[in-house]
Amino acid sequence: MILFKKAADITAYLLQQKKQGISIGFVPTMGALHRGHLSLLNASRSNNALTVCSIFVNPTQFNDIKDFNNYPNTIESDIELLEKAGCDVLFLPSVSEMYPNGTENPMHYELGYLETVLEGKYRPGHFQGVCLVVHRLLTIIPADELYIGQKDYQQCMVIKKLVDLKNISCRINICPTLREPDGLAMSSRNMRLSAEGRKQALKISETLSFIKKNIKAGNLEPLKQQAIKDLTNAGFKVDYVEIANAADLSILNDWDGDTNTVALAAAFIGDVRLIDNMLLQD
Repeated sequence: MILFKKAADITAYLLQQKKQGISIGFVPTMGALHRGHLSLLNASRSNNALTVCSIFVNPTQFNDIKDFNNYPNTIESDIELLEKAGCDVLFLPSVSEMYPNGTENPMHYELGYLETVLEGKYRPGHFQGVCLVVHRLLTIIPADELYIGQKDYQQCMVIKKLVDLKNISCRINICPTLREPDGLAMSSRNMRLSAEGRKQALKISETLSFIKKNIKAGNLEPLKQQAIKDLTNAGFKVDYVEIANAADLSILNDWDGDTNTVALAAAFIGDVRLIDNMLLQD
């Protein structure tokens, strides 16, 4: 595995590879890697001659400085995992390398409705930061294919919109959420959970499964309120439990029994905020 820390160096290397007809797959991460990330690498390696991974904890997407400061840093074990997984290139930039002109007065991305609901509502500015870093990364790394996980469902939709807005020539591949054997969605934030918190966290996926099992055409409000009550009773501080149109994330209070839907949840265990989602129609 080749490691680059400078944007100009990795761009020059990858452009040379593309001149030789080599296809490039790219997996952007913030480190603290787990099997979910490795599944994205495997998907890239299956479809591309060269796979690039980046590790960069992006300060512009954190609206809470404590959350940024507490984000897990496991760089040595991350590098070892990537080498074992067959990653070809790792990009490991500093903040100054990613943002040579600083982060004041950043570009604004017209995300419309997507920025007003769910994560957009509860984490103002978050998706602007996501767009800023992904746009910068795709400027540095001339990827043919980008691999991201469905666990960040709304973020996937935002990145697809970014690629369209900026006419970036890169195909987006959204890969299924990987879960632990008991159903908990794999997440870097799980590392911050206590043993008791880890047991509690399972209630999120159980609640989404409850929604999937019980959704019926008609008024969805009682089902959503029951889900919120269940999480609250299990010790969570709930930001939201919602059911939305799977195609555009418009919130559904009534369901026609036909539209594909997704259930999404965000809740705190102590100071650890967890998100998850589940497609409700197979």
